[in-house]
Parts: sequence; structure tokens; C-alpha cells
Amino acid sequence: MLISRVHQFFTASIDQTPKHNCTKRSIGLWLSLSLSFAIYYGSLTLQKAFRAEYVVQDDAREYVFWMQQFSDPTLLPHDLIAQYFRSITPPGYAALYQVMAMLGVQPLLLSKVLPIGLGLIATLYGFGICLRLFPLPAAGFMAMLLLNQSLWFKDDLSSATPRAFVYPLFLALLYYLICNQRIGILIVLVLQALIYPPLVFITIALLCLRLWRWESGKIQFCSNQLGFVGLSLGLSAYALLPYVLSSAEFAPLITRSQAWTMPELHPGGRHPFFNPNPWAFWLIGEHSGVVPPLMPPLIWLGLLLPILMRYPTRFLLVQRISGTIAVLSQTVWVSLGLFVAAHLLLLRLFFPTRYTTHTFRIVLAIAAGIVLTILLDAALRVCEALVLRQRWLLLSTRLALILAVGIVLVFYPQTSSEFPSTNLRIGRDTALYQFLQTQPKDTLIATLSDEANNIPTFAQRSVLFSKEYSLPFHLGYYRQIRQRILDIIEAQYSPDLALAKQAIERYHITFWLIERSALTPEYLMDATWLESFQPAYKTALDRLQQGTTPALQKLPRCSVLTTTRFTLLDTTCIVATQNLLSRNSSSNVALPIKSLRSQ
Repeated sequence: MLISRVHQFFTASIDQTPKHNCTKRSIGLWLSLSLSFAIYYGSLTLQKAFRAEYVVQDDAREYVFWMQQFSDPTLLPHDLIAQYFRSITPPGYAALYQVMAMLGVQPLLLSKVLPIGLGLIATLYGFGICLRLFPLPAAGFMAMLLLNQSLWFKDDLSSATPRAFVYPLFLALLYYLICNQRIGILIVLVLQALIYPPLVFITIALLCLRLWRWESGKIQFCSNQLGFVGLSLGLSAYALLPYVLSSAEFAPLITRSQAWTMPELHPGGRHPFFNPNPWAFWLIGEHSGVVPPLMPPLIWLGLLLPILMRYPTRFLLVQRISGTIAVLSQTVWVSLGLFVAAHLLLLRLFFPTRYTTHTFRIVLAIAAGIVLTILLDAALRVCEALVLRQRWLLLSTRLALILAVGIVLVFYPQTSSEFPSTNLRIGRDTALYQFLQTQPKDTLIATLSDEANNIPTFAQRSVLFSKEYSLPFHLGYYRQIRQRILDIIEAQYSPDLALAKQAIERYHITFWLIERSALTPEYLMDATWLESFQPAYKTALDRLQQGTTPALQKLPRCSVLTTTRFTLLDTTCIVATQNLLSRNSSSNVALPIKSLRSQ
């Protein structure tokens, strides 16, 4: 009977099949399908990543731009921003890019192709975990299909930043933990410390939980695990030391009380964390909420697993679940505990969501794959009974429902125009990048435009600051960046050219990039992140609204490049003009007054 064959195909257990070619074929089929979808989703991302000449992932701009020094050490000399991001980049992550650069692979290129490799590694380990917890290869396929879809619905994996390594590293840890392979656990623990330090705290907490076990109705202490946990603690502390020392270069880290007073960390600021709405803050906040916005919707079926496990006689496949499934619930509790600790020790343990978003995605995907298989088995058993009783209408309804769930499982991502989510940034000012690339490598550009986010990556030249690089966490760095922003706002919107000259000489600025609309009140009002920089922002906005003409607006003759969006001013010309004004302050000097906006 066809339904019985379909039933056996989807619910065949590897420990019920003779250990020969049938088992290998079953595992090989479902694993191949899992890897195929991982490759397919990754290839969709590659298509987007190579659709234009200047493309980079949003967060990769922070981590990858300075790594271009691996290919050319003379790039970005004495660059404060490059020095800062080098200091907060985990050494293992940087080492990977450095080794690949030595082999001729440019950092920007590596950041585009790396995600597909990380996705494949995560799929391999995830599939292996599923077989250990629930020995049905079809469940492993469903779980990995949901996990891969969920990964590509967000830009974590596609960012190729340290957080992209969470999935292969944590899945590898879970696999070796379930298999009790201590060497594997230690190797992964060291890699976590070198690439994504927050994972170390989750791993150590899981290892500490293994010191106790429930036996004979009571909790017993496992002294035989104490030595290994101690070794893991010492090894992870040693591996974390280079990162701790490096990130301390721009200390101190802001405290919770300092963070609360900083407008940069409130709505509208550069990096909003706090939210006046407590429900939004604690539940769905991007950096503070406990409930991650996970897609696709079927992944939330994983919440049903504890319920189904209570009815092993009704859902027969529940009996196939291994006792090691407890590692999933342990991961959830550990993640929640660290989430609370991260809130209490704000920024000392990074942002709270780093302890829940990634682990919840993994746990729910695995649990959902098991749940779908259990429900499919139950549904097909009912269908077989309906065939015997010749209840064709009910049978067709059941089969239609099963088919609908299958279609949603496989094709749901195609219903979203945002899938895969890559958060790529496309540089469109080719003329600007090409011009700057011809300038000396110690060139420094000052601008309030968001284009400053792209210049270090695409033009390989330094910027004084930018929104992307203005992270308000380490005061040794941010105090300097904040002062730079204040000085540039004051100088760009002042009628006195002397302020621009002072900023140029203080920071050794080479070019001043002005967006065409930057000299209008609307431009400043749209740049909400700049509102944090008072009183310079308010003074500049008041001047524009009152019709005061900024001094830089009167210097079109200092332009060395004009595009549809920008005017690039040579600061040597600006300084010379101010010097001329100073020498002739007692008389009227005929200077061009043509507006930059009208060019």
C-alpha cells in the first residue's frame, strides 16, 4: 500500500534497520538533501553579493575594512577607527582572514563566500546531533531545513562576522557533548574563545551542569567530571586572555549607569538599547529582548516537544527519543540564566540577546524537526486506519493537510522577497571611490554623510568618523569619536571658516566631503543619530532654519570632485582661503559665493 510505503520512508529508524547499505542509503539520502538546501540558500546569497562591483555586508564593514591591511600593510595608517576595531576583533577570527590573505584571498571576497561554508559545517553537525537524539534521518532533514531557512531569514550567517561562527561552533559543541568526546569539546571550546567569546560562557555553564545528575530520585554530584570541568575552565580562560587584553586597549567600558544617561543608547541614537516600553524592552528588543524573532513560523513547533513527550502511547515515535535530549532543555536554561546575568552586568557580558537568539534558534529547529516527524508518523497511522475503514473523505482531508504542511516546510522562504536576508550595502558612488583610491594612503576624509560607512571598505581610505563606526561602548575610543563629530558639526554649519580650519589642522583632514542636501535643515532633521551630539546639533539646525549661510557653502572653487550627490573639497584650499580672509580682515575680499547646493 502506497501510504504504508510513504510512512516507512519518512519514519524509518536507523536503529531498526540492519546495519548495512540500507542504513547508509537512508542517512546518505537525507543528509544529501540537507546539504543541498544549505548550498542552495547560500548560492542565493552569493548571487546578491556579486551583483555589483562595490558590495559589502552591513556589519562586515566594521570587521573587514581594517583587515585589508593583511594584503597591504600600508593602508589606513594611524587610523583610530581601524585600531579600535582591530582591538575588539577576536584573534582567531582575524587569524583566519590573515591566513587567507597570505594565500591571496582578499578579505572582502572571503567575507562573501565564507557564509556558505559555515552553513555546510553547521548542517553536518546539526544532522549528526539529530541522529543522536532521535535516530530518524528524516527528522534530521526537517530540522536542518528549518535551521537553514531560519539562518538565512536573518543576516547573522551572511555577515561573515564572528557571530556567523556561532552556529557551526555551538552545534559542534553539542555534538561532542552528546557523544561525550572530551577532546572534541576542548578543541571547540578553544575555538569559541578565539572566535566568539560569549559562547564560552554557555559552554562552561553546560559543562558545569554535568557535575550533577538525577539518579534514584535524588541529585548526585559527579566527582569524576570535576577534573575535566576544571581543565575546561583553565583552558578557556587562557584562550580568552589575548582578546581580553586587546579589547582593554580602549578601556574603560561604559557602566550601566553611564549607559542609561547616554542618548546614543536610547531610541533614535546610534545604538538604541533602552526602550521606555518595558514589554518591548524585555520581550522583543533587538539587543535586550528574550524572545527572538525567528522565522520560518514552523520552527516554533519545537515548543510542542515537551508536550508530545508526555504521551508516548499516543505518539509512538516519542519512545525513540534518546535520554540525551535533555541537552536541549539545559541549553535553554543556561541561555536564560546568562541572559539575566548580561542584563545585570550590562556590556560586561556583551548584549543579553547574544545568549538567547542563537541558541534558541538551534534548539527550536532541532525540536521542530523531531515534532514534525512525530506528528507525521501519527497522521500517517491514522491515514492507514482510514484506508482499512474506507473513509475516503477523511483520508483525503488528512492527506491534503500533510501535503500542505510539506509544501509550507519546503517552499515558505519563496513567499518572502527578503529571503535570503543579507543586509548587503551597495556602493553607488563609483567615481568617488576611484578618485580616493588614487590619493595617498594616509588620506583622511571628514564628512557627516552616511557614505563615510563605505569609504574605508570600497576606497580603502580613512574617515574621521562615521555612524557605522561610532560605537559608544569603550570610552577610550568613543570620547575621541564624539569630539570629532562635535567639531565637524560645528565647523560645517558655522558661518566662520576659522572653525573648519581648526578642525582640519587638528585632525590633519585631507578632504571634506559634503552631500548636496547636507546644507539644509531637512538633512539634519533626517539624521536622527546626530541629535545625540548636543549642543552642536541644535546650534547647527537653528542656524540653517534662520537662513545663516555656512562658510563651507561659499567654497565651490575648492572642489576637486563633483558627483550627483557630493562635492569633495580640498582642505588645503579651505585653509588657504581662511588665511587669506584673516590677512585681509580689514577689507572686503571678493570670494565666490555660489552655493554648493546649486552646482
